[in-house]
Amino acid sequence: MTRDTVRYVTGRLVTTAVLLAALSLVVYIGVDLLPGDPTTARLGTNATPDQVAVARERLGLDEPLTQRYTEWVGGLIHGDLGTSANATPVADMLAGRLENTAVLAALTILLLVPLSLALGITLGRRAGSRADGTGSTLLLLTTAVPEFVVAGTLSLMMGAQLGWLPATSLVPAGDSPLSHPDVLVLPVLSLLWVSLAYATRVVRAQTLVASRAPHVEAMRLNGIPERTVLRHGVLPAVLPAAMQIWLISSAGLLGGTVLVEVVFSYPGIGKLLVSSVGTGDLPVVQALAMIMGACTLLATIAADVVGAAVGRTRSA
Repeated sequence: MTRDTVRYVTGRLVTTAVLLAALSLVVYIGVDLLPGDPTTARLGTNATPDQVAVARERLGLDEPLTQRYTEWVGGLIHGDLGTSANATPVADMLAGRLENTAVLAALTILLLVPLSLALGITLGRRAGSRADGTGSTLLLLTTAVPEFVVAGTLSLMMGAQLGWLPATSLVPAGDSPLSHPDVLVLPVLSLLWVSLAYATRVVRAQTLVASRAPHVEAMRLNGIPERTVLRHGVLPAVLPAAMQIWLISSAGLLGGTVLVEVVFSYPGIGKLLVSSVGTGDLPVVQALAMIMGACTLLATIAADVVGAAVGRTRSA
């Protein structure tokens, strides 16, 4: 790694720290400004003023916003996500659900990487053919369909009507989703739908550019087998951009995962986030928003670092 690359990565890490601090402020204030009063949401509209005052004091809502924010950030620094409105540590509430969501995201990425690479390279090497035209058109149409629409369609058709797979992804309490692989199929397919189309289009475009590069044309003119040309001429140029798009797609999976989990009643962070917003459980919403925002930010910056490192290596 060159000195310029180290300097760039260090700068991005500093930027990441600043952005995380800004993100914490935006998340805390933004969640605090959500419509409705958490105490009213939990006690009901018939609660007396005294009951509301006691509840606000118990939840710490009677303290100034700046003091609450400072205490919250201090807890985050020490790994304390706070306590939910029902007096349960937020970390305990999220532990199992984060693992379940991670399973969905990991399985999606494991399928996304080889499939997008294989499809993208295949279409890129056949640019201009009927197969490429049909495939590119289908990919373009696919990217226009949101994950929750795909999830609802799959649940209705393959689950409710045909009965091939469970229409809802219910997992017994204490069990790992991996112990019930049938409930994972439809959620993973829903998440894979849009991310695969987007990543494949990027890989196809990079393959097309790399295949027309002068050094690749020279390899072909020298009679080098096409498989060798692909391995040593095309892939090295395609993989950096592919790695970037895989990282960005992994960040985008978080938002899609929440919607898909709600559709399939999957026991991940999606259902917890929706229910916490409905009940005004601010500590849980703030913790989830911070985790999701931080993961998205880190994945995006990692993609930038990969791109910059590759660019500096090529120019060296």
